[in-house]
Amino acid sequence: MKRKNFIKTLSLVSASPLIASERIFSYPIKQHQKIKPPRLKEGDSIALVTPGSYISEKELEDCIKNLHSLGFNTVYNKSVLNKIGYFSGNDKQRTEELMEMFSRKDVDGIMCARGGYGCSRILPFLDYEIIKNNPKVLIGYSDVTALLYGIYSKTGLICFHGPVGISIFNEFSTNYLKDVLISPHKRLVLISGPEGNGSEPVTIRSGKAEGELIGGNLSVIVSLIGTEYDIDTENKIIFLEETTEEPYRIDRMLTQMLMSGKFKGAAGIALGVFDDCEPKKEDPSFENSFSLMEVLFDRLSGLSIPVIYGLSFGHIKNKFTLPFGINAELNADEKKLTLIEKAVV
Repeated sequence: MKRKNFIKTLSLVSASPLIASERIFSYPIKQHQKIKPPRLKEGDSIALVTPGSYISEKELEDCIKNLHSLGFNTVYNKSVLNKIGYFSGNDKQRTEELMEMFSRKDVDGIMCARGGYGCSRILPFLDYEIIKNNPKVLIGYSDVTALLYGIYSKTGLICFHGPVGISIFNEFSTNYLKDVLISPHKRLVLISGPEGNGSEPVTIRSGKAEGELIGGNLSVIVSLIGTEYDIDTENKIIFLEETTEEPYRIDRMLTQMLMSGKFKGAAGIALGVFDDCEPKKEDPSFENSFSLMEVLFDRLSGLSIPVIYGLSFGHIKNKFTLPFGINAELNADEKKLTLIEKAVV
């Protein structure tokens, strides 16, 4: 790309009227009263949004089919197919798309079509008062972790770590989505499903814990440490997932979590399946490497809280829908995570 065109593209991505001023100080972490969104029901209209990376027309068609298979109608505007660099439109366009769907009275819930990258860039520009006054189910995972953190930290609204529009909507994933969002249970035991890769839940440190469930993608969580969207992890059960990161990168991110005190005072740690996070067979970063499990045991087994690996969430086919902000129980000995309150009203 020529320098002139490159500079022009960057200006379009940022949409300069929305550029936040630099602030060099740490942010106090605030607590908000918990807000539960209305439950979903068959026939509801679910908005498809792309707050991060772009999707193709074929992927949009797949999203619509997936939501129709659940009995939902779909709502979206033409911006859902915007494309600029690796984003679905510039920051302003992606912000406006999400805010429109929170504001619209004909929209009952919001599903992110995909993750990718870009959600953290729009956090400073969201109107959190509008979101707080129009509580709706918002669901997604991976890069959508930034929205889960930002919206919960600013409003107290329970959001959901679960399938995106282009996910595989198999029986396992849809059953848990329904059990959480449509026909909620006061107590729901989450039983992990087979992934076909030999992975089964593993106890890294035994024990039981109860606490508020927060978390998401490890690299996104690490990127929010020290920002105004960070969340106090004291007495929380932290759930983490990751994909395509070599063990040394997982080591580095967990070390940052440790050194920043994010595990100090936490109630427990629930790890999903870290997909494709073993050393590269071709062109490895190091000739000798630890395995993923060696890194997880090294960094986490010495904590004084229960830790389990291999639960059904993350970049895998079988996905739980995990409410971000409700109370849960973690039993590392029985390798189970249990939701102990309804997440919707």
